[in-house]
Amino acid sequence: MDIQTLTVWIRGRYEQLKAGKDAGQTSTELALIAGALLVGAGLLVLAIRTKLMEKIGIINGG
Repeated sequence: MDIQTLTVWIRGRYEQLKAGKDAGQTSTELALIAGALLVGAGLLVLAIRTKLMEKIGIINGG
């Protein structure tokens, strides 16, 4: 997974959440956007962890 792509996607969803809140979207719509943000954040953590494990493997000679 590309960390930059995930970061841009999360920023987009966050801006969408802010705009929706200001525009008076329903709580269900906002909850769906917030859920997507949580999934994106989880994927970002997974991508960072994977990159770190690759780096640690290289440092340890694996």
